[in-house]
Amino acid sequence: MSGSPETPNDPALYDRLAGEWWRPRGVFAMLHWLAAARAGLIPAAPRDGAVLVDLGCGAGLLAPHLEGKGYTHIGVDLSPESLRQAADHGVLVVRADVRAVPLPDACAEVVAAGEILEHVPDLPGAVAEACRLLRPGGLLVIDTLAATALSRFLAITVAERLPRFATRGVHDPALLVDRDRLVAECAKHGVALELRGIRPSLRDFTAWLAGRRPTVRMRPIRTTAVLFQARGRKSAPRP
Repeated sequence: MSGSPETPNDPALYDRLAGEWWRPRGVFAMLHWLAAARAGLIPAAPRDGAVLVDLGCGAGLLAPHLEGKGYTHIGVDLSPESLRQAADHGVLVVRADVRAVPLPDACAEVVAAGEILEHVPDLPGAVAEACRLLRPGGLLVIDTLAATALSRFLAITVAERLPRFATRGVHDPALLVDRDRLVAECAKHGVALELRGIRPSLRDFTAWLAGRRPTVRMRPIRTTAVLFQARGRKSAPRP
C-alpha cells in the first residue's frame, strides 16, 4: 500500500488502511511516536471527572499514553473503522467532523488535536471548535505540519516514498498549516499558543529501520519549519 498512488487527503484512506493502525511497523508507525510525544505535554487530570477531547483520534493511539492520568477520553473522528478500534482501546467515541462536534461548550479540561489540522480545509473553523470545547484554564495541545517548502519536501516528497514509513497521498500540500495563522486564530478565542519543533531521534530511527527498536522517541528542536507541537491555555472570560 505504501507508495501506491492515492487521492491526496482522501478520508476513506483510513478505512482502507484500518489494519495498519496498531501495527508498530505499519504505515502509521510515526503516528504512534507522535501520540507518545503529545501525551508528554498533557499533565495529570486536575480533578475527578476531567474530560479530554481527542480531535481526529483515529484508532485511539493516544489512549495507552493517557492511562493513569485520570481523564475521560472522548475521541472524535469520521472513520467508522478507526472509531471501532478506538472504542476497543477504551475511548468513548463520537463520529463527527472536528469542525462540528456534538459536545457542549466548555466541556473539556484538555483538547488534543494531533495530526489533524493539516487535513482540514477550514483551519479557522477547526480552531474555533477546539477552543469552544475548552473550559477556561483548559489546555489545547496540537501537533501538525508547517506550511513551508521544507515541510512539503520532507513530509510529502520524501516520507511518502519511504518503504514501510508512510502511504502516498495521506497529505495534501495545500492544507499544511501556516504557523502565524494558527497562532492568530487561537488568540481570537483566548488561547495563547507556544510552539516548538520536533523530529524523530535519528539514533532511534536508524535502530527502528534495522528492527532493533519497536518505537522512536521524538526530540524537541528549535525550528518549527517542518513538524511542530503547540500548546496553550484558554484564558478566563473578562468580567
